[in-house]
Amino acid sequence: MLKQSLQQKLLQKLSPQQIQLMKLIQLPTQAFEERLKQEIEENPALDTGKEEKDNLDSEFDNEYDDTGTEKIDAEDINIDEYLSDDEIPSYKTQSNNYSADDEEKSIPYAAGTTFQQSLKDQLNTFRLTEDEKAIAEFLVGSLDESGYLRRNILDLVDDLAFTGNIFTTEEKVIEVLTQKVQRLDPVGVGARNLQECLIIQLKSKELNPVRETAIEILETAFDHFVKKHYKKLLEKFHISETELKTAIEEIAKLNPKPGNSYSGSSKIVEQIVPDFTIKIMDGNLDLTLNSRNAPELHVSKEYRNMLKGYQEAETKNKSQKDAVFFIKQKLDAAKWFIDSIKQRQQTLLVTMNAIMHFQYDYFLTGDERKLKPMILKDIADQIKMDVSTVSRVANSKYVSTPYGTKLIKEFFSESMTNDQGEEVSTREIKKILETVIAEENKRKPLTDEKLSKILKEKGYPIARRTVAKYREQLDIPVARLRKEI
Repeated sequence: MLKQSLQQKLLQKLSPQQIQLMKLIQLPTQAFEERLKQEIEENPALDTGKEEKDNLDSEFDNEYDDTGTEKIDAEDINIDEYLSDDEIPSYKTQSNNYSADDEEKSIPYAAGTTFQQSLKDQLNTFRLTEDEKAIAEFLVGSLDESGYLRRNILDLVDDLAFTGNIFTTEEKVIEVLTQKVQRLDPVGVGARNLQECLIIQLKSKELNPVRETAIEILETAFDHFVKKHYKKLLEKFHISETELKTAIEEIAKLNPKPGNSYSGSSKIVEQIVPDFTIKIMDGNLDLTLNSRNAPELHVSKEYRNMLKGYQEAETKNKSQKDAVFFIKQKLDAAKWFIDSIKQRQQTLLVTMNAIMHFQYDYFLTGDERKLKPMILKDIADQIKMDVSTVSRVANSKYVSTPYGTKLIKEFFSESMTNDQGEEVSTREIKKILETVIAEENKRKPLTDEKLSKILKEKGYPIARRTVAKYREQLDIPVARLRKEI
């Protein structure tokens, strides 16, 4: 049985404009520029401000005077509302004045060949049958960026049959891999694991007693070598400590990721573009926002002329009204986007300004020991914004400081209390832990338990499991793996 009833609900929903703002805030500078280009391409009502500006302001005021302008009665669209914006947006002049020539925005890239293409070109130096060449090229195409073949040979045989119509065997694929692909440069490519990669590199060199010992260690005692069980290696191979040390040093010279050593110019080099710059001027900190985060956007001149034509028309038919409705939609989208950029800029500046003043001593000196404990909520409470907004700013933005370009989220850390009852940053403790490990005797590395005792002596009462957590965050291996002969 159907029933009708009335319900009242209190809901909070984000408007499309708020969602757009949140998405813009989390974008770093280069991604923001790409988003900007996309919006300009999709919305012809947006213009970048590159056209002539000399007399636009005066023309704008004279041509679109509010006196006597006509409006569409049906929907009451106020055309003048869309014709009253200045050529240069107000938020552009509120913060920093930049010249269009302040920085080079285009990054030149040199052309070159890819890693896989370089390997395929080398295959032309071998005498290969048609099937062998097809298998070799397929294997080269299956290598990862480090130069390893991570896929199972049987899976490769199946793929060759299904995708290349090449019916072969595992033995044939292994033969092409070991006899052809693994002989390509850089030496070590085509290996199926680290052990094979290191052995290939050693065997490619002129053999001597040291390298022969190194090869024997890798082939028959790789697990002991990886786990640094040096006593077991000495007993197994009946060699002196000096001979073992020399063999290990020979292995240490090898490249565990041969693919990464490819020097082809086609590799894209990541370039960090800082969103903020902090400078020390007359003993005080000065914060500026990258000018690329404050683009000049305004209503397109063509769209203004279209609206002007409608205003001056004596009769207005349905097609003209439809055109004005379309223009209104585009102008609304343009105004929302420009407003989102304005709010984005203000949010970035307010958030970074709060972070800068919270960590004032650090930015003034560069001493990491002066970093205060700071969590997202500390900044969110200061600027009266949501924690998620601060997180969006911190996770993807960089700041240029006198001490290098830093990811903003690195300034956030938890706190703990030292033996004097003071709140200290965990970053400070990690720095001390890193220093202690760097100065340890590598023949007898300090265990996490011993590191915990040393930190307690320095005034930081930390449990062994916490030391282990900080050590892992610093990407430092356990004591056994830090051991040297």
